[in-house]
Amino acid sequence: MKENFFYILFLSAILIGIFSLVVLFVDIIFDGYKYLTWDFLTNYASRKADKSGILAPLAGTLWLIVLTALFTIPIGVSTALYLEEFASENLFNKIIKINVSNLAGVPSIIYGLLGLAFFTYTLSLGKSLLAGALTMTLLVLPIVIIASQEAIRTVQPSLKDAAYALGATKWEVSKKVILPHSIGGIMSGIILAMSRAIGETAPILIISSIVFITMVPSGPLDRFTILPLQIYTWASFPNDDFRAIASTGIIVLLFILILMNSFAVYVRFKTQD
Repeated sequence: MKENFFYILFLSAILIGIFSLVVLFVDIIFDGYKYLTWDFLTNYASRKADKSGILAPLAGTLWLIVLTALFTIPIGVSTALYLEEFASENLFNKIIKINVSNLAGVPSIIYGLLGLAFFTYTLSLGKSLLAGALTMTLLVLPIVIIASQEAIRTVQPSLKDAAYALGATKWEVSKKVILPHSIGGIMSGIILAMSRAIGETAPILIISSIVFITMVPSGPLDRFTILPLQIYTWASFPNDDFRAIASTGIIVLLFILILMNSFAVYVRFKTQD
């Protein structure tokens, strides 16, 4: 009887959450669709709502995601592969695994402060795209490592044993057996990490701290702003028109996230054939 009660309570909470998200999504679409034009995508931010656009934050977001992926993917996947296949079971490596798991739960604002102190000032990178990308790499790297470790563990031991029996080295087994058979799970973890990076505001608010920018970044050392930061700024304005274009910005951000997750689903589907 008690189990049925908790099951009904859990199911009710899920249904309420889904209903709330649907209502919120419909409200955003209703408020923002009228501003979703080509001019909105190609204009810079303006003090007038009807002339405002997201060109600079959209470009900054794409730049940030690309740079973060370039740093995160090779480091995260290679670290996971080392911990699962090459590292010995000693105290030092156990401490590394525990700390990787703990770092995944650190608040993002802490990474923002770390990035400001180390990348912006100590390394003299300034409030640039490179400093922001390195900060976001620290934020999402534990997610990629943990997801990649879980994906590597799903590879059947018999496949590895067969490769070793044929005379393959540990590196050859990792490259030709483990990575190809775990790429679906690894890609899911990477997209999950990039989705978190694209939606984070706190670290970039500390690193960049600008929202009104009338230039598209042309290199990693340029100043920048991102979509979540611009959306937050518009939503805080008392003018209803700015709140409406904030909804439009959310629609664009959701579209990017859907594209990223669709790519992950496609890769996972193709690798499971």
